[in-house]
Amino acid sequence: METKAFEWQGCDGIEFTWEDCVCKLVKPNCKPNGKWVLKTEYFTAFPQTEAELLRRGWHIAYQANKTRWAMPDDVERKARFVQFVSKEFGLEARCSTVGMSCGGLYATMLAAAHPELVDVLYIDAPVLNLLSCPCGMGVAQSGLYEGFFAATGLTRSAMLSYREHPIDKMHILLQNDIPIVMVAGGADATVPYIENGAVLEKYYTENGGRLKVWIKPGQDHWPHGLVGRENEVVDAIEAFAAENAAKRK
Repeated sequence: METKAFEWQGCDGIEFTWEDCVCKLVKPNCKPNGKWVLKTEYFTAFPQTEAELLRRGWHIAYQANKTRWAMPDDVERKARFVQFVSKEFGLEARCSTVGMSCGGLYATMLAAAHPELVDVLYIDAPVLNLLSCPCGMGVAQSGLYEGFFAATGLTRSAMLSYREHPIDKMHILLQNDIPIVMVAGGADATVPYIENGAVLEKYYTENGGRLKVWIKPGQDHWPHGLVGRENEVVDAIEAFAAENAAKRK
């Protein structure tokens, strides 16, 4: 496997091609703890949370997607990538995720399809209801439908009977006791929380799922993360990861 070295967030990384997709792996400067996160889309966007994870000994991985809409072939490719990274680089068998916007769509669909590969699900302003974003059939003002149709061939009419939204998979996440860390803007017009993350929050809360949520009052879709408070998100990820490790002993 040919690799190209690069630097990211003050840490050493390698870039390589795997299954015809550009992939990246960044290692921490400190002693690695064997844990790692998969950033599921938009590798360079709002990297402060990943920088904090690196400081705590986590690896960061990324695999480019064919589209941003988490179609089954891309989700399965990502599952194979998780298995490859774990074996090739000697990291834990389960990754956690950093899933922002459509990255949240990918992260959630990956966890639902392969719960054995996902430890902690961190999603940020996640796309969980495709009727909302990109289809704009609720209060969303995303303007992304034409790109979605071009990439997937799915019309708005077809989406009315579509049953592969992340919110259709919530029971799988709960049955597999996957903990969720979620951040969202309370005034998000692109991926409205009330049509997306709030559905997941309500379901997990009512059914005893493990969940930590921050809603940023008056905040639109960007910036992602808890700006200046990334340590709180990472604390939650690490706490859930420690719980999972204890449960598996």
